Amino acid sequence: MSARQRHAPATARNRQPILEVLRRVLPASGTVLEVASGSGEHGVFFAAQLPEIAWQPTDQDPEAIESVEAWNSEENVANLRQPLNLDAASPKWPIGSADALVCINMVHISPWAATLGLLDGASRILPVGGPLILYGPYHLAGRPTAASNLDFDASLRARNPEWGLRNAEDVVREANSRQLELNEIVDMPANNVILVFTKIAD
Repeated sequence: MSARQRHAPATARNRQPILEVLRRVLPASGTVLEVASGSGEHGVFFAAQLPEIAWQPTDQDPEAIESVEAWNSEENVANLRQPLNLDAASPKWPIGSADALVCINMVHISPWAATLGLLDGASRILPVGGPLILYGPYHLAGRPTAASNLDFDASLRARNPEWGLRNAEDVVREANSRQLELNEIVDMPANNVILVFTKIAD
């Protein structure tokens, strides 16, 4: 592994369960936009496992972009595109359309404005019927939050008061106002979930 490559240990633990959901909800072909690609390890793995899909990684952190580029160079996956600089909170994205949007572990490690921008962008670039897939820890109405997630939430807010676990119903409400409808909540390992939305109208 080169000095430019970041490594996120959780990736190896969660990538297979996430892939199983992606196989079921993503279109058979087309472009999948990954927002907040981080180290780039997820994109390399998913692109290799989903060869009919063009996987477009993005991030706003220059060091993350470098890591994605390094992983791309090492793995040389044909359908994995070079990363783009994308700030989820910005109204200007470097891509005008995509067939699906995937965002892993961003919503809780960013200001709420980034989540709202992500939903705005998804509504703007997805076609009717296109899925938006969000993975991470959330507070879920009617369910007790795991102690480990409460500790994680406290540590995030100590690092940045604008970070922290979000209430899933708040995300769903904002998504609904942008023509994004919640299809399902999929329980995942380590007290995480996947929220699957579909664009229902332009």
